[in-house]
Amino acid sequence: MVATVADYFGYCSCSCSRIASSGNCAAYIFTVLMIMKKSYILGISAFYHDSAAAVICNGEIIAAAQEERFTRIKADASFPINAIEFCMKYADIKISDVDEVVFYDKPILKFDRILASYLHTAPFGIRSFLKAVPMWLREKLWVEDQIKKDLKYDKDVLFTQHHQSHAASAFYPSPFDEAAVLTIDGAGEWTTTAISYGNANKIDIAETVEFPHSLGLLYSAFTYYCGFKVNSGEYKLMGLAPYGNPIYKKKIYDNLIKVNSDGSFSLNMNFFDYISGLKMINKRFCKLFGMPPRNPEEPLTQFYMDIAASIQEITNEIIMIIARHAKELTGSENICLAGGVALNCCANYVLGKSGIFKNIFVQPAAGDAGGAVGAALYVYYARQNNKRDIKNNEKKMQLTSLGPSFGNEEIETVLRHHNLVYKKLSDDDMCRYCADALAEQKIIGWFHGRMEFGPRALGCRSIIADPRSADMQKKMNLKIKFRESFRPFAPAVLEEFADEYFDIPQALKLVTPYMLTTVQVSEKHLKGTDCANFTGDKISLLGKDRSTINAVTHLDGSARIQTVRKEDNPIFYKLLSVFYERTKMPMVVNTSFNVRGEPIVCTPEDALYCFFASNIDILVLECFLLEKESQPVKLDVTEWKKKIIQD
Repeated sequence: MVATVADYFGYCSCSCSRIASSGNCAAYIFTVLMIMKKSYILGISAFYHDSAAAVICNGEIIAAAQEERFTRIKADASFPINAIEFCMKYADIKISDVDEVVFYDKPILKFDRILASYLHTAPFGIRSFLKAVPMWLREKLWVEDQIKKDLKYDKDVLFTQHHQSHAASAFYPSPFDEAAVLTIDGAGEWTTTAISYGNANKIDIAETVEFPHSLGLLYSAFTYYCGFKVNSGEYKLMGLAPYGNPIYKKKIYDNLIKVNSDGSFSLNMNFFDYISGLKMINKRFCKLFGMPPRNPEEPLTQFYMDIAASIQEITNEIIMIIARHAKELTGSENICLAGGVALNCCANYVLGKSGIFKNIFVQPAAGDAGGAVGAALYVYYARQNNKRDIKNNEKKMQLTSLGPSFGNEEIETVLRHHNLVYKKLSDDDMCRYCADALAEQKIIGWFHGRMEFGPRALGCRSIIADPRSADMQKKMNLKIKFRESFRPFAPAVLEEFADEYFDIPQALKLVTPYMLTTVQVSEKHLKGTDCANFTGDKISLLGKDRSTINAVTHLDGSARIQTVRKEDNPIFYKLLSVFYERTKMPMVVNTSFNVRGEPIVCTPEDALYCFFASNIDILVLECFLLEKESQPVKLDVTEWKKKIIQD
């Protein structure tokens, strides 16, 4: 493990003040010009899941996007050529303008881990070995060659370690001058969990947990066991947990994982198959719990709900132990989180409520996609030794709106091509029209501004609805998203009303704009059935009147909140304000603009197909509004549906 970038990058620095004081005007002018020069760095993540690209200029994130949004392949792991082309085009640069290209992990170290794992378990795992190694020999080991070839890049490609990319993605955009940094995921090269300390422009890794012991892979094992897809279904497991009771906690602690007082842990590999096999778990795992893995199409029984509740509570507890140790190691009042496990909203809430840290910041694209941003920032600050300006860092993520946008002329051309009927409205008229439609229980596809980077739709590529309705959750799940009825939806609430409806720990105030934590709905807004203490089939409670904001209140009285500020998204803020004027309700249901198995929509064409394939009533494309019932023709979505891989 290398603690700092200097240990493996190597760099030198010179003192500009010495040049200036020497009286050499030409040298001084040259130095000033170099300071004013725009320095572009391209960060890339690829080949495992959620491939992405990002361009930063002088430390500012200019553009970032996931490859899946362009290829329409969910969690696309391929080389992100489309995302790279977008980022370069948006930044208005050519590859010759890029100072550095950096990849988010070290493939040779990761290949070393894979070989060592197979040798450790030989002769078991030969099928997995024969499947994985040719892919590595064909492409994954030759990242630099592919980058140089595909991008026509003639300089050396830089590499950061996986967890350094994660740590950089969270710490450098944070508003903290110093902070503990906790990164937890499935696995990087060898590291699965790392505690680091960020100070000014440096990040030092203090302690790690190494593969195969992984909290992320433990959670993924239970994701698989409950019938959901690994690397994309973990949020389903989290959403299922409130329907169960954590009755299997002791069995998990006694048999599957040993946790030490400092938060380090080890898994009992006798129950897992992800080292040598093609599955997450083995027969011993299933025998331990007395049930086989759930078939994805089978009904969800109480057993799997209780399993979900048990592993979620264990995850919460382990993260608390690690966080306390991070506080002891660093002495900081601030913590930054990244890695796939940082997307666990329930664990983030427990951490925020615990009071261990005064301030928490979570990278909105905490998974591998965010590694592209982190790698670029790491090079800029740690390798190039540039100073951080944290005054405006809270705004630098731009609410994750870092993707493509589309002009009105471009959109209108698409609408005319399909012979669709539409209205062109001003912002004020659009918001009034949509507020009235929402109040009438209409569901709206909202497409406005730059596409979000990361897994959350935050008012640029969103499906929105009235949160008051008791049956809206079930309606949107089954008729709009075509997914399981238990899945929760999030409230997007005007920031100034957030404390009226939700009990938000102070430590989480920096997190709530990004929909990365649950919070409790205020007791005065809860009513009806006491879902938390209900002992029967909790699925039967769906559609019951349990709060003043039924559609966004989960069974345990929580909600995955997004606070909306005018300075972040003026038009979305205006819509919510007009809806409040119309209904006295300062929020809407907000979910991502896509259906099950589809990435969030990117282009107007994507939005149109999703609109006609689902039961969305109204589509907003910038200043254009389409009502489905008014369309003389409908797009043929037969072939489009065939391309969607249900998960």
